[in-house]
Amino acid sequence: MSGYQFESLAVTRPREHVMQVEMNRPEKRNAMNRAFWREMVECFQAISAEPDVRVVVVSGAGKIFTAGLDLGDMMGSLLVEGADTARKAIKMTPTIRQFQETFSVIEKCPKPVIAAVHSACVGGGVDLITACDIRLCTQDAWFQIKEVDIGLAADVGTLQRLPKVIGNDSLARELAFTSRRFEAEEAKQMGLVSRIYPDREAVLEAALDLATTIASKSPIAVQGTKISMVYSRDHSVQEGLEHVALWNSTMLQSEDVVEAVQAGMQKRKPEFSKL
Repeated sequence: MSGYQFESLAVTRPREHVMQVEMNRPEKRNAMNRAFWREMVECFQAISAEPDVRVVVVSGAGKIFTAGLDLGDMMGSLLVEGADTARKAIKMTPTIRQFQETFSVIEKCPKPVIAAVHSACVGGGVDLITACDIRLCTQDAWFQIKEVDIGLAADVGTLQRLPKVIGNDSLARELAFTSRRFEAEEAKQMGLVSRIYPDREAVLEAALDLATTIASKSPIAVQGTKISMVYSRDHSVQEGLEHVALWNSTMLQSEDVVEAVQAGMQKRKPEFSKL
């Protein structure tokens, strides 16, 4: 698709107003190489500015969702030359922050992002899906916060987002400290995923159907809802109320409000213009 040509990602428009971003290294189990960490930022920044896209579905090509970090490809990026530890740390910090942006860009994207997980979702895969708005998976899906097994603390989002996603700090710590693998049913029970489907084809179809439903709503209302919910997660209730009051003092003047009310009165499907 023009403007969305990537080495590690395949980007398509399977439904009206819906974009699908698929990790596309099936021969490497969609392991996250250098290109992936850069291209995710480029891709989602472009999607954020795309006026005709309202919802995004993230998926993985091939047999699994993702094996996580491509250690073979990335090792050079994780090593810093020099004898002084402090100086090496100062050089490493911007690199870690760049990696963090690879998934934070999903959260910053004002369009809702749905993760459609099948089979394995390991390491960086958990960082990725916890930055998404909605997570669906297959019945054979399994998840693992793998970082402690390779000698590091997860540093690109899981430790910050997972406790808030599942609302169980004790369980989040257990999973992060032990690297214990957990299956689809447990993921649903803890609130990491909202629904389970038989196979990859079914979860993708369900994700696209859900995306289509969301895309039929006012993009002003949907994006305002996401922005408000992300803000409120990290602020007090009162701060969240103040934030949405300021937001809606402008957005309630949108033509979408009039169109939605008129469509309801006329018993027809509303039509909203692109942003």
